[in-house]
Amino acid sequence: MNAIPIADPQLGEKEHKAVLDVLDSGDLAAGEEVTAFEQAFAEYCGADYAVATTNGTTALHTALVAAGIGEGDTVITTPFSFVATANVIRFVGAEPVFADVDPSTFNLDPDAVEERIRELDGAVDAIMPVHLYALAADMDRFRELGERYDAKIIEDAAQAHGAEYHDEQVGTFGDVACFSFYPTKNITTGEGGMITTNDEEIAAAAGRFINHGRSEGGYGYEHVEVGHNFRMTNIAAAIGRHQLPRLSEYVERRRENASQLTDLLSMTPAITPIEPDERRHAYHQYTIRCGNRDAVREALAEEDISTGIYYPTPIHQLAAYDGYDVSLPIAETLSEQVLSLPVHPSLSSTDINRVGETIQSLEVDHV
Repeated sequence: MNAIPIADPQLGEKEHKAVLDVLDSGDLAAGEEVTAFEQAFAEYCGADYAVATTNGTTALHTALVAAGIGEGDTVITTPFSFVATANVIRFVGAEPVFADVDPSTFNLDPDAVEERIRELDGAVDAIMPVHLYALAADMDRFRELGERYDAKIIEDAAQAHGAEYHDEQVGTFGDVACFSFYPTKNITTGEGGMITTNDEEIAAAAGRFINHGRSEGGYGYEHVEVGHNFRMTNIAAAIGRHQLPRLSEYVERRRENASQLTDLLSMTPAITPIEPDERRHAYHQYTIRCGNRDAVREALAEEDISTGIYYPTPIHQLAAYDGYDVSLPIAETLSEQVLSLPVHPSLSSTDINRVGETIQSLEVDHV
């Protein structure tokens, strides 16, 4: 019986050849491949600009700086995400303020955000919703809050390649958005990130920041501000440029697998993912809720079915966030219940049946 992994990067001959072509060219650092990938990704998202970076974390860091968020600013975000979402806020000298999440979507709850803003007497500089598991957050509400309180909206779309909101790709609903190309994501460059925006000034600031604060002139050594080296390589971009045309195909396959799994689990007490109106889930993760999550996970592991827990501890309860004493009961409860099941494009219908039928055979507790 074959093992079923939680993720499986889709890499083929085109990616292999593209990497070899870059190696043969000798042009390994940022160059024409990166520019081509940026242009293609911007077109895919419907954005005016895209800036490639070394990973999703540096994309978020750069986006905050480019949007003018820094020392002493306040950014409201979710506690139910990978820690990088909050870490980058602290790295730029701003303060993360956590608001609770919607239990049905796992995403930042706009009502909870508005409550936090009122507690802060309207003193908020940015809101950073995460499109968790590749389901778009409620961007209409967040944009309205951003306009009302003069706050930047920064989309953490690290997991959301191919997710749609009002029939449009995520990545243009805020002032700036960020994607990750880690190997488990819907497309990969090995490691890599991308910033998308329709704001020319944000795009220019991001381009400077990832390149040591470098500007035009000075024989290539005109540094107008302090920056980092967050540049993507041509090798990574070459992989991404050949992944991108197949993203729609990958998402369709994930959606088919998710639909099949939902049908199989409908006869169990497990709570399966939802897809609200005007949103199209891209299923980076297919995440269920059950009352005996750990027992179910162990039983699946015995059948060589891999699963993931994203995330077992809310950010505000991590050791690195000692002192962030806030009660966020929904996020805290979800962290004890969530279990992500494999739905990646490599899986066959037989594989999905095996996952679903194994869970059917287990005693799954209600939440």
